[in-house]
Amino acid sequence: MSTPASYDVRRLAQELRGALRGPVGDDTRSRALYATDGSNYRAVPDLVVVPADQEDLATAVTLTARAGAPVTLRGGGTSMAGNAIGGVVIDASRNVNRILGIDPTSRTAIVEPGVVLTDLLAAARPYGLAFGADPSSGSRATLGGMIANNACGAHSVAWGTTSDNVRSLDLVLADGTRCTVDAIGNRDELAKRPGREGDLHRRLQSFVDEHELVIRRRFGRFSRQISGYALHRLLPENGYDVARLLCGSEGGFAGTLQATVALTPLPAAKVLCVLGFGDSISSADCVPVVLRHGPLTMESINLDLVDRLPAEVRDAAIEAGLPAGRAWLLVEVGGADHADAVLAAQKMLEELRDSGSPATASLVTDPAAQKVLWRCRTDAAGLATRRADGAEAWGGWEDAAVPPERLGAYLHGLDELLGRHGLSGASYGHFGEGCMHMRIDFDLFSQRGLATYRTFVEQATDLVVSLGGSVSGEHGDGRARSELLSRMYGVDGVRLFAEMKDIWDPGRVLNPGVIVDPPPLDVGIRHVGAAKDRELLTVFAYADDNHDFAQAQRRCAGIGKCRQSSGGVMCPSYQVTREELHSTRGRAHLLWEMLEGELVTDGWRSTEVRDALDLCLSCKGCLSDCPVNVDMATYKSEFTHHHYARRPWARPMSHWSMGWLPLWSRIASRAPRLVNRLARLSLVKRLGGIAPEREIPAFAEQTFTSWFVARGKQAEGGRGKVVLWPDTLTDHLAPEIGRAAVEVLEAAGYEVVLPDKPVCCGLTWISTGQLGMAKRVLRRSLANLAPHLAAGTPIVGLEPSCTAALRHDALDLLPGDNLAAAAAGSTYTFAEFVQRSGWQPPNVGGEALVQTHCHQHAVLGFDADRSVMAAAGIEAVVPDSGCCGLAGNFGFEREHYAVSKAVGERVLLPAVREAAESTAIVADGFSCRTQIAHGTPRRAQHLAQLLAAGLHVSPASAASGRPG
Repeated sequence: MSTPASYDVRRLAQELRGALRGPVGDDTRSRALYATDGSNYRAVPDLVVVPADQEDLATAVTLTARAGAPVTLRGGGTSMAGNAIGGVVIDASRNVNRILGIDPTSRTAIVEPGVVLTDLLAAARPYGLAFGADPSSGSRATLGGMIANNACGAHSVAWGTTSDNVRSLDLVLADGTRCTVDAIGNRDELAKRPGREGDLHRRLQSFVDEHELVIRRRFGRFSRQISGYALHRLLPENGYDVARLLCGSEGGFAGTLQATVALTPLPAAKVLCVLGFGDSISSADCVPVVLRHGPLTMESINLDLVDRLPAEVRDAAIEAGLPAGRAWLLVEVGGADHADAVLAAQKMLEELRDSGSPATASLVTDPAAQKVLWRCRTDAAGLATRRADGAEAWGGWEDAAVPPERLGAYLHGLDELLGRHGLSGASYGHFGEGCMHMRIDFDLFSQRGLATYRTFVEQATDLVVSLGGSVSGEHGDGRARSELLSRMYGVDGVRLFAEMKDIWDPGRVLNPGVIVDPPPLDVGIRHVGAAKDRELLTVFAYADDNHDFAQAQRRCAGIGKCRQSSGGVMCPSYQVTREELHSTRGRAHLLWEMLEGELVTDGWRSTEVRDALDLCLSCKGCLSDCPVNVDMATYKSEFTHHHYARRPWARPMSHWSMGWLPLWSRIASRAPRLVNRLARLSLVKRLGGIAPEREIPAFAEQTFTSWFVARGKQAEGGRGKVVLWPDTLTDHLAPEIGRAAVEVLEAAGYEVVLPDKPVCCGLTWISTGQLGMAKRVLRRSLANLAPHLAAGTPIVGLEPSCTAALRHDALDLLPGDNLAAAAAGSTYTFAEFVQRSGWQPPNVGGEALVQTHCHQHAVLGFDADRSVMAAAGIEAVVPDSGCCGLAGNFGFEREHYAVSKAVGERVLLPAVREAAESTAIVADGFSCRTQIAHGTPRRAQHLAQLLAAGLHVSPASAASGRPG
């Protein structure tokens, strides 16, 4: 439950609105969006502020602090310790995110706190430089958050933590004072400065002079001692380094307005050694040997994590070089050139063998293979949230570190402790620095489970402290570990933290309750609320979530991979708007709050959830790209179904015009010319909720099924029958694709047949949340397909979204239906079937720019398409373009046109325009082809058309590699 604020929230909101150019939110939606981060905790904010720039940020901090309100500065919101929630949340990620300069000579960059790490890396790469700390959350982690937590990452074993790479910070204090602190400060000069700044330095110097002996004994003992404040940075031998003292202070001292950071030269070449072991303890024992060779990284994963990877990723990892074992170390080695890197790696492996290590080893030099193996590690935080059997696992003890030489002892003790409490967890981490990450199957839903959780972390803390370690080795203390600092540093050590906090923030308003004055670590756990007991009657089965909609919503642990600014399919609307509301995580948080019922109180009728889901394209990118396989397309469909239940008049008109497209298409086939003329009228578009800028695709004068019947029975294929699924889009809008597919399949030796009666996968009703009709349509279609299923005849789909519906959605919509299961097991994409047949396609040759349909990316995979094109001599260029932006009905809808176009313009449409005329444009999805046609002069083809054209290549054109 949220607690009443001790200050006048309404008055502060008015004052902030009057002073800021950025929005100030006190509405239900804004507060619900920011009530959680990447941790187990929930703290509903009183206000959410999104400053427009640095000045706005400074003003927001000053006015909020002056009102006595808690100030919580937030970047990507990926904190696993709960240090980015509560009070007045000031989100710097949206607008305060400029890279102000890169100096390749001094190897520095000037950045604002909202800059995402991967954006800085991309800007520095042309100069051969990188930022040294690179956590796996780098695609959404901001520099401000990394400074606050002293983030580390895979390369910190070679290049140091964030703290080691910060040169100066421009700050705003709680009282509004602006100052700059440097990495190496002149004590005497700084103490002479006037006003609050000079007083600050004089008090810091008195503090370190008074407590120098204690600080020297207890702080800075090893690189991953992240817990508490980095008081050792003020010691004379460390140069009175106030900038680095701020690193890891978790927003409790000041707000960062701007930072100057050091950049590290990239190695000319690097190779990856993958070492396999029987268990994690054996892998830890080899750490000292590997460290002697100066590796760039030394990262661990175990079998529990690998088993949770998607099957195709796991298979690709084994093919890329993952050796036998149950635990692995990924060791990256650099060199002056490729040969030098390989030689250095071989020397390391040789010493490892001589040491008697039981490691199996694989030396991976191909960058593409390295990328596949690194995915096993970068997705670990999400993968670890579910055990292989589907049980849930949580953070809370995911971040401890010990000196590397004691890592084996820590893992041994941890295994004993887990066994004592009947717990288990998947582990990963930075073994080169003794830092272990894991998610454990704590019961965070009952008081008994919370009591076990508390006992475990207290005993684990004692274990870590006995080994000279730190309860946080990277993620910070936050709400999860601040209470444990007294066990680590003792009462007098915690007293030093309070004294240091008061020097910077005497009102204790900057991120209160973190490190100093912490609440109990088992208070504010978000999973113990009303949502866990909410049993909703749903249409989809959610079999992978114990048939529980609430458990499905708990998949989102707040990791925030959906907030990445480029690459992948997830999440297209966020990549355009950059608003938390339009991220997969934001939508999941609002669905969770709907179940919790405290803020969002209208249940399925919630307008807050409806509005959050409005810009979801139902692309299913999150199903594959999210490490925990959040399926927002399904959740949106479920919600929409209930939201409009018994209120058909409240539905958008597009749900009737495009949701019922299969029916309208059949009617249109009786008079296609008349319908096409009417479709051009603006009135028709307006009544159908269709954007005036969109050209409604023309209905074919002869449907594919009519053509197929008219051609009569052909000679039986020698290789048996195949059912070609006549989806609505192919049948009524693109029959030429169906004809091309028939030609190719018959050339491959098959007899092509169609279902005896009309069929439809029901996707248009699914995507518009009309699930009752979708189930009826799907059952009828499966019944029509039953004779072919009984005969074991394979089914080939041409439209990826329809094929994916048969393979995925039908199983969840019709659980236990034998025909649905049979259809899912018998359905193939066109490319999958061609590849499976072993038929040698014609030599088409040339280059093709290929847009992979989102549902194909998420459910079906693209490997077969790539293989078939290679067999046809086609060089496939597949841009990392994500969703095309049209996404079925979404891009046709009037209110979504602008976002749809912007998504397409991110990568796909410019890539098509820039492609050479000789380059074929290939897109199997009708939406993708339509978006390309509406946004470029080019027209895309289905793979079936490309292969069919190749069947008619003349001898002269065959020599040039292009169809005649």
